[in-house]
Amino acid sequence: MKKLYFITGSQDLYGAETLRQAAADAKEIAEYLSGQLPCSVEWQPVVTTHAEAEAVCTGANADRDCIGVIMWMHTFSPAKMWISALKSLRKPMLHLHTQYHDKLPYDTIDMDFMNLNQSAHGDREFGFICTRLGIQREIAAGYYKSGKTLAQLRRFAEVCSAIDYSRGLRVAMFGNNMRDVAVTDGDRVESEIHFGWNVNYYGIGALTEIKAALSDAEIDEKMAEYTGKYTMATDNLAAVREQAATEAALDRFLASEQIHAFTDTFQDLYGLKQLPGLAAQNLMAKGFGFGPEGDYKTAALCAVLNKLAEHRQGATGFTEDYTYDLTEDSELELASHMLEVSPVFAAGKPEIQVHPLSIGGREDPARLVFDGISGQGIQVSLVDLGDRFRLICAEIELIRQPEPMPKLPVARLMWRLKPDFSTGAAAWIYAGGAHHAVVSTALNADDIRLFAKLTDTELVVIDSKTDLNTLQQQLALLDLKARLGR
Repeated sequence: MKKLYFITGSQDLYGAETLRQAAADAKEIAEYLSGQLPCSVEWQPVVTTHAEAEAVCTGANADRDCIGVIMWMHTFSPAKMWISALKSLRKPMLHLHTQYHDKLPYDTIDMDFMNLNQSAHGDREFGFICTRLGIQREIAAGYYKSGKTLAQLRRFAEVCSAIDYSRGLRVAMFGNNMRDVAVTDGDRVESEIHFGWNVNYYGIGALTEIKAALSDAEIDEKMAEYTGKYTMATDNLAAVREQAATEAALDRFLASEQIHAFTDTFQDLYGLKQLPGLAAQNLMAKGFGFGPEGDYKTAALCAVLNKLAEHRQGATGFTEDYTYDLTEDSELELASHMLEVSPVFAAGKPEIQVHPLSIGGREDPARLVFDGISGQGIQVSLVDLGDRFRLICAEIELIRQPEPMPKLPVARLMWRLKPDFSTGAAAWIYAGGAHHAVVSTALNADDIRLFAKLTDTELVVIDSKTDLNTLQQQLALLDLKARLGR
């Protein structure tokens, strides 16, 4: 089971009784947090020396089930003893600035109480050395049982889980990046160095060979899954069956290769009768990441953000900026794709339909068609700027479509940009945001801020407060920082 280490700092000057109490208090806090967070919290012995600090951080690094550490200075803890340990720590850190008691015992407080309960002292010492060392960490300040503090701790645990998942993520590219397209391309080696994504090319034949060996029973099982989940709004069951066979083959392939995100491209469909539509959509609904046209960065990001959102209410998945309604002062974006939008965004029960596709040169593909949900959300893009990655996160408001679109045979989402269309669209383009992105109503900008911070990834946020002049100054400073090598 995945876990967070709960590490408590002190020193060896307070005596055995104080250290025993510090250990008992820390153990009680860790046990309480274990019942509140989406992973366990494992108490570690109180740290009082250089050697103990080094040992607990080395242990966290070596423990494959440890996804992060919570640090708390119950007493004063001289920070020089933490230097080598912090320099070696490779797990995400949250510095919890709290106390065992929420209220002071005004009538009985004495120096023994002060010596034991001096996080206000010890955490500032620890915080300084983290800042001096340039340690990227989250800080949660407040009583550990308060709702606000627990919300920060839960977010930290969820982001740690996503980072741990990211570091072992395998991504398959069926075909390569779409020819001559820039923003979807990227440095796959640097992706593995930075995020841990193992991205590899696979010939489409690796899939078609599996597909050719499928039994009728395997395809029948997938067809039964479709009819149980979606409305069959076509008589062309052969086309639907073709998608069922493709997905059944993908199931086998992805499981055998331990892959949780994949791409395809309509420029490399040799051996396939259709571009995967329904097949890709149904897999996305199960949490697999997907990127069209060889966009491995969006596929991987989609899988990671699905992991981050797994304990949340709401929808997360791939989509593409497509077209606009530019009615003045009420501009809207229509987001979709040729086929592949996840049914998690459906406002009602999706329909399976079959229509021609004017690209790819294959048979008419089956796909899910639906109108999108409404609510507050974010649109997140990951781009490769050559010398670093950048995440762009825009706050959006998803809305129900104002009028029916009876002749548009794809899934469709509509949203308003913030703070307004002109500013939001220009800010996205200034920042270099791609036309492919991951949209989520389960996550918010603070989730992406923490993920970016703990993975040391550059971040640009576009929200209701965005001002283009300020944004362009921020982008110029980010470029300067990159050129100077920090």
